[in-house]
Amino acid sequence: MSEGERDFEEQLRELLSEDAYTIRPSPVPYPQIRRQGVAERRRRVVMAGAALVTLAAVPVGAFAVGGSGAGATEPSTPAAASASPTTVSTPSPTPSGPAGPATAGQLRDGITLDQAARGLDKCLAYDRDRVAHGGTANADLGKADEYRIILALNSTGDSNSPGDGMFVVAVKEKPKETRLVCNIKDGEASGLNTSVGSDRLPDSPPVLADINANKLYQQSFLDKGHWKLPFGWGFIGTVDPTVAKVTVSYGGADSQAVLDHGWFVASGTLTEQVTRSPHLKGYDKDGKLIYDSDEDKTYMRDLP
Repeated sequence: MSEGERDFEEQLRELLSEDAYTIRPSPVPYPQIRRQGVAERRRRVVMAGAALVTLAAVPVGAFAVGGSGAGATEPSTPAAASASPTTVSTPSPTPSGPAGPATAGQLRDGITLDQAARGLDKCLAYDRDRVAHGGTANADLGKADEYRIILALNSTGDSNSPGDGMFVVAVKEKPKETRLVCNIKDGEASGLNTSVGSDRLPDSPPVLADINANKLYQQSFLDKGHWKLPFGWGFIGTVDPTVAKVTVSYGGADSQAVLDHGWFVASGTLTEQVTRSPHLKGYDKDGKLIYDSDEDKTYMRDLP
């Protein structure tokens, strides 16, 4: 081989060598690819989590995740998608608390049974607290749900007990006949009068006024002749089984009392000053007069 040929061969090899270097692929940037792969996997995890949150907010059976291969969930059929979820009904709890009166009219002045019941609760709590702090112990007055509310009405404050409020009258038969008259003012019990055991004696008349009924139908004797008017009043007492009707006349107005499980309950509104107690009359089932408070020597016909 001539010298010229050798020079040409060397130049050719040099050129090929340079071209081979020029077109050789650059090394794979592994660290960069790895970072991109990690970022992509994180993005997919976030998207999957978002999809799960979205599905959790949709009613069961509305959607099924589609796909193929192992672990894929088949789409719901139209019938399954439209089916309503099973509803388990829970019985309403039995209301607890005192029973209501025989008639709606025994709850006066817009007082509701719920308001009267809450007042009774406060009265019983008032008695328990009084005994706990050294007050004279009464027979256990029991729980509110043992009672029946027979009267509720607004109370008018007077010189002996300032401030208007609400009277609640409740009774129970067992274990002993109990009558409770409570006054609530500013949402708190302010006075309580109770009677445990029947007031009736073998010679009691057919209609017997409660021994403390005057707390409901008169204002303090300190205000004699100067009552606040108009004045909403109430009256309670017991009747024996022969009594079918009781009438009450007070301040010139006549009304018929309600007979409620052995009790009579009357109420009204005075618009003028009075000096005489309510006048009571009792009748049997045939309409015969069998009681008249004007003829009852034990009944106080005049107000103090």
